[in-house]
Amino acid sequence: MATRGAALVSRRQVHGSTALHRRRRWRPSRYVVFGGLFWIVMSLAFWRVPMCCDFGQHAAVIERLKSDLLHPRHPMADLPGAGSPYYSPYAVAQGVFARVTGLAGWEVVKLAGPLNLLVLLTGLGRFVKALTPRQWAPVLALFAMVVLWGTRMAWWSGYLGLMSMTGNLAYPSTFAIGLAFWAWSLAGHLASAPRSGWAHVGLGALCGVILLVHPISSVAAVIGVVAFAASSRRPFAGLWKWAATAATAAAVAASWPYYSVFSLVGDESVDWIHRQLYTEMPQRFWLALIGLPALALRFRKNRRDPLALMFALDCAVVAYGWLSGHYTYGRILGLTLVPLQFALAIELAAPRPWRRWRMALGGVAATGAAIGFFTLQAGAVVPRALDPVGFDQPPRWPGYGWAVSQMRKGDVVLTNGYYPTRSIPAYGANLVAPAWPDASLAEDTRNHRLQEVRDYLSPESTRAERKRIVRRYDVRWLLLSPDQKVPSEVVVVAWGPRTGEVLARVGGGHTSRSSGHTSPSGGDRNTNQPKTP
Repeated sequence: MATRGAALVSRRQVHGSTALHRRRRWRPSRYVVFGGLFWIVMSLAFWRVPMCCDFGQHAAVIERLKSDLLHPRHPMADLPGAGSPYYSPYAVAQGVFARVTGLAGWEVVKLAGPLNLLVLLTGLGRFVKALTPRQWAPVLALFAMVVLWGTRMAWWSGYLGLMSMTGNLAYPSTFAIGLAFWAWSLAGHLASAPRSGWAHVGLGALCGVILLVHPISSVAAVIGVVAFAASSRRPFAGLWKWAATAATAAAVAASWPYYSVFSLVGDESVDWIHRQLYTEMPQRFWLALIGLPALALRFRKNRRDPLALMFALDCAVVAYGWLSGHYTYGRILGLTLVPLQFALAIELAAPRPWRRWRMALGGVAATGAAIGFFTLQAGAVVPRALDPVGFDQPPRWPGYGWAVSQMRKGDVVLTNGYYPTRSIPAYGANLVAPAWPDASLAEDTRNHRLQEVRDYLSPESTRAERKRIVRRYDVRWLLLSPDQKVPSEVVVVAWGPRTGEVLARVGGGHTSRSSGHTSPSGGDRNTNQPKTP
């Protein structure tokens, strides 16, 4: 027995140089485990939400690139698309993928959600590791980022609460924020340890790509890089390298052939849309302020702390947006919260034993996370079928497969409905009047087209006026709400099963009764009379 035991011990021991080459068993880090679980849950949550909000716009961009990769048309109208900022490197890559695979634009957008989330999660992990070696910090940062917002919905692209992620996970803004985390990680390493100039050039190229993919998110991304550059021990020693970073970013952005990102500076066409970002700010973001003591502590220890500098500069840009009327700068509010959320996470990842003030901060953070999750965010990951409470759920817009099945790609649709103007172009159809401003189309022209749509749909419009508008814009279809009057010269071909909307073909002189179509209730409908809800 003694001999056998000694043999077992000898087999377990590794002697001499062999010990240096012994392979360690790989074990996933805490962040890999929790981040992987989050990726699975959030991808499924995103996939279960139907097309809504800006989803149709981004799917339409892919459809236009799929049709003509080098000279795509306007994303939503039968107009030239030269100069549209939607044609970014991100969108062009999606367009190439759609052409190679034959997938529809909306299918590519759906597939992009998990990919964007992967870029976001890996970037977050690298960024937090550049700030601290604490193992739990990336995990806590992730959950703080998606829960600690407020108790009123903030549903915008670039806002990464759980609920808003179910809608905007596949948008370019999410991909750009993931790249921004990677850029901040690289900037942190360059600020802490001198590297060759080529590393700074690589950082500049990454910033240039972010600028092209989502210009407004790039403002916050550049602020983060500046904060890390200023936090270095000798910020002026390697000034020429940081200048090379800026020059490379500008060169990459300027070389993009589809649109000029610098032409967007001072553009006021979308400021009116973003004014609401500044309303009810306390209700939308107050839970993130729980991280303010942790951020203040970092600033007290180091007056050039990158998170503190980042937060101060972000707040200055947001304030400028409010004071100047350029409300579009409010779009960086989502990233303005990151220093607060991450500073809190890093502080609570400190090893035990904790002091009383840290225990109190942890209790407040846990309470805030519970409030944020159960009052606003829970419905994102808890399906209605499994929901015992009745949490608010993500929006479920009606689908328009019933309408687009009648159309050909490129057909022009006249409608002013909120849902169809944002969904129909996703399938390759065109609108008379685009729903959103676009640099490739003068805003005066878009407003004129919107007025033409209103004139056509007015109950006082004459047949001659309607005929003029149809000829001018080559209108093929009408998509009307149930309470809008159907002109006598069109043919009704389908009704929306959920909304009761009316799809009519332009160019015929028969009603649905003569064309053999019936209403959803099964009876014939007089299409020449106004409809009531």
